Amino acid sequence: MSSGAAFHLSPAFPDRAAWGTASKLRAWQQEALDSYLRDEPRDFLAVATPGAGKTTYALRVATELLSRGTVQRVTVVAPTEHLKTQWADAAARVGISLDPRFTNSVGRHSEDYHGVAVTYAQVASRPSLHRELTLTRPTLVILDEIHHGGDSKSWGDGIREAFEPAARRLSLTGTPFRSDTSPIPFVRYELDAGGVLTSSSDYAYGYAQALRDGVVRPVLFLAYGGNMRWRTKAGDEISASLGTPMTKDQVAQAWRTALDPKGEWIGSVLAAADKRLTEVRRGVPDAGGLVIASNQTQARAYAAHLRALTGEPPVVVLSDDAGASQRIEEFAAGTSRWMVAVRMVSEGVDVPRLSVGVYATSTSTPLFFAQAVGRFVRARRRGETASVFLPSVPVVLDHAARLEEQRDHALDRKPAAEGDVAAMWAEEQGLLDEAMREEKASAGLLDEGAFEALESEAHFDHVLFDKQQWGMHAQVGSEEEEEYLGLPGLLEPDQVAALLHERQRKQVKKSPKPTSAPPVAQHRALAAQRKELNKLVSAYARQKGHPHATVHLDLRRACGGPDLAAASSEQVTERIERIRNWLVGRR
Repeated sequence: MSSGAAFHLSPAFPDRAAWGTASKLRAWQQEALDSYLRDEPRDFLAVATPGAGKTTYALRVATELLSRGTVQRVTVVAPTEHLKTQWADAAARVGISLDPRFTNSVGRHSEDYHGVAVTYAQVASRPSLHRELTLTRPTLVILDEIHHGGDSKSWGDGIREAFEPAARRLSLTGTPFRSDTSPIPFVRYELDAGGVLTSSSDYAYGYAQALRDGVVRPVLFLAYGGNMRWRTKAGDEISASLGTPMTKDQVAQAWRTALDPKGEWIGSVLAAADKRLTEVRRGVPDAGGLVIASNQTQARAYAAHLRALTGEPPVVVLSDDAGASQRIEEFAAGTSRWMVAVRMVSEGVDVPRLSVGVYATSTSTPLFFAQAVGRFVRARRRGETASVFLPSVPVVLDHAARLEEQRDHALDRKPAAEGDVAAMWAEEQGLLDEAMREEKASAGLLDEGAFEALESEAHFDHVLFDKQQWGMHAQVGSEEEEEYLGLPGLLEPDQVAALLHERQRKQVKKSPKPTSAPPVAQHRALAAQRKELNKLVSAYARQKGHPHATVHLDLRRACGGPDLAAASSEQVTERIERIRNWLVGRR
């Protein structure tokens, strides 16, 4: 086996490299490889954003170690059955033969193979067997998405016992943070400035860096709110608007009402996403869409919606269905429009043509969100932009706004303040891990009997791009919504920002101006003006990331007069005109 074998594998396997890359390794892959070969560590943690090419990098390390005789065997550990096959196919491209069909019951593989591809669940069920295999020959263990190996979990215990004697261990992850504080095997922890033990990577390549290099796509997040109505377990009927301030329980129930297949919200959002996909396919003919659902029942219902919309049956992927991996592969190689999945396509699975997504799941951990969005960011050529449709739920919008942040895994985390997202959803992370260990599709994380969804409707809220919010409330099917759905599918990031600015300027200009005619009832007209001002303040606050109260205070400073409750019609009108100018960048 030649040390250059991995040069035959695209840096963006299974598709060609992104625009601007040559046939050799990408710059980050070469830099990480040089670091590894220089130090020759027994353990090495490489953190690289989804879509950057971790598979290519790891296989290049494997070819180097095999050719030098440092190792004689390779074991790849992956989270899912589908990823085992994906790794085996990638390895075959560089002359490494891995057996993805290895079973614990047989306990051995043909001498034709250099090693095996197994799941964390396989290792955890018989760690002593995998330890014995590791001891037979010097072994390189590649631990894909190592964050699944929390020490107090069965997976972590299993991989620690099985691979403690390995000659080399290469750990990979695109999302190194967890919401709990379980240590991850074979990962080094160091005290940070605050005295908290935090994971320390040997090489890190984040989304922001990859975006600058053109390795990944920029992401447009299109947020949709709307009015929801549901019945609680106690029999009370509650109405609320998705995206407005509510208690944690009310947010969860409004969110589930939005995702109910019988309501109008999800149908409207799926229709908007399909319009967006049509526009993207003008420039990217094979572009595909993915709906990530909470459970199998909803996945099938969403698929029925899409079939009615498009006349084409979408591919439905459920984790416990026979042939799920085959359907993913066929979709990846084909040109069909939509795929609907529960969990199978949330992590690691490469379908480079995915360009439009609908986040139709109640799972809200930062880990899962980053993995899900990672399915859409792999760049194939310059100018491709991903579009992901989201519910206007604060925790989800916060994840989207913080996509570019690099996070590490902290141990001994100090007591969290009220509103700490990681702490708030720590319990949900545990449930998610449990579902993955059992390799079952999620059935939802809330009590099914807690409420009954009654009705829902959707409206367009805004677009989030590059940490800024663009656009204002618009009705589904309106010209204003169409302006955002119709953005070209091939654009440079600066062109996206310029077009969003122009769309917003047009929307603000077309918004109805307050009338100067004396109303029949002054209090009703003034209330309408205040409502209009509050809507504009809300849009500007979202765009700039400022509290509403701060924006109102800035308006008072700029225009004079009392607070809003005591302001006259003329004073409110002046503030409306002022904030319209602010929204289009004129201060």
